[in-house]
Amino acid sequence: MFLSIDAGNTNITIGFFDDEQGKWQHEFRISTKEKLSLLKLEKDLHLFFLENDLKIEMISQVGVSSVVPELNPLLTQFCKEFLGKSCYFINGKSYQTLKVSTTKPNEIGTDLMCNVTAAFERFSQATIIVDFGTALTFTVVDDQGKVLGVNIVPGLKTAVRALFANTSKLPEVDLKFPKSAIGKNTIESIQAGILHGYTGLVKGMLETIQAEVQLPMKIIATGGLSNILSNLQNTFDEVDRYLTLEGIRLITQANLKNR
Repeated sequence: MFLSIDAGNTNITIGFFDDEQGKWQHEFRISTKEKLSLLKLEKDLHLFFLENDLKIEMISQVGVSSVVPELNPLLTQFCKEFLGKSCYFINGKSYQTLKVSTTKPNEIGTDLMCNVTAAFERFSQATIIVDFGTALTFTVVDDQGKVLGVNIVPGLKTAVRALFANTSKLPEVDLKFPKSAIGKNTIESIQAGILHGYTGLVKGMLETIQAEVQLPMKIIATGGLSNILSNLQNTFDEVDRYLTLEGIRLITQANLKNR
């Protein structure tokens, strides 16, 4: 069983890939918003293993994508002490043996390159990857697997929290589609503005990118919030919440194979 660890600004996501069945079986998330200790991580994972009938000896390899460098020592120690394994951290040199490439390997986030790797492995053509995370990102790949660039805007929850933090009377609301695009009260007004507004943002960004690139393109969505904008589902060729985890697996195994 392969273990992918995706350390982001909001959560650490740990995915379990069953090699025999060829699919992702389990997913564990823990918040990184509050100070995270090794003890808490090990305690929560121990409980998760018990609840899902998992055993540490099932884990064969561990790959890590981290965009939060201060978490790296904690993750290294966790893998060594709890899993009894060394872990492979994806970095700018990890893409040299892959089908995909970028002119700025140390600048683009490893999570985005994991998305690119998994998406190009699946489609083998020009692709736009829309990642609904702490930031909403659009990563553009041409038909040769080269990253053309990335667009970044605040994510859905980030936008709601910014509105809540910077206004004295507006509440923090749930990300739930209101019945109307015209809010009838404060909560519905925020929901309509954010959710319908971001729907238009995503559609407009995709149209602009496709008009500029002038290639037939696949569009794939991923990220923990990828299902929230339900009226966008027909816009995407696929929605795959495991895309980043799959990219971590592919990059890690390609690099460990060449050692």
